[in-house]
Amino acid sequence: MEKKKTITTLFLDIGGVLLTNGWDRAARKKAVEIFQLDALETEERHHLTFDTYEVGKLTLDEYLGRVVFYEDRSFTRHQFREFMFAQSAPYPEMIELIRTLKATYHLKIAIVNNEGRELNTHRIRHFGIGTFVDFFISSCFVHYRKPDADIYRIALDIAQVAPEEVVYLEDRPMFVDIANGLGINGICHNSYAETLQALEQFGLKI
Repeated sequence: MEKKKTITTLFLDIGGVLLTNGWDRAARKKAVEIFQLDALETEERHHLTFDTYEVGKLTLDEYLGRVVFYEDRSFTRHQFREFMFAQSAPYPEMIELIRTLKATYHLKIAIVNNEGRELNTHRIRHFGIGTFVDFFISSCFVHYRKPDADIYRIALDIAQVAPEEVVYLEDRPMFVDIANGLGINGICHNSYAETLQALEQFGLKI
């Protein structure tokens, strides 16, 4: 029987795993209420624009120009940006888990996420993610976004590991399935306790 390959690397999403989502439906709904925006128009413009922002082909100001500031507003771009940045919150238990796994098993840690550049940079710096992550394969940096399988292939190339050496924590089942299809060991993250148990199956026990 072939020996199971040792896990050397973790691939991680940020939103839904280490932090809350950066700019999700709930945050946009809150923005609509606070800034008194037209809900339908805002969502329509968001969906037509956000993928382009996430793959690094628009700046945050350009995104906001298309989605919010296409007409005069009673608030400033700076106020709206600050509101966007303030919607992020950490999952301290998960962050500590990853720090502990890295220290205990000497793992490489890579972020594989969809995020626009300014939001991504803010979240990485504000919550200290750069202090324990080795690589950032973010959509805004590599110009591919999940569910494109090429973003995982790029992550494997940058980390210089075989798929079977990787455990991938992700909260979206479809993205886990795509990674699994490439031979990566995907875990769909629902809760700290469930993920802890799932990691033990790969020899990563705390």
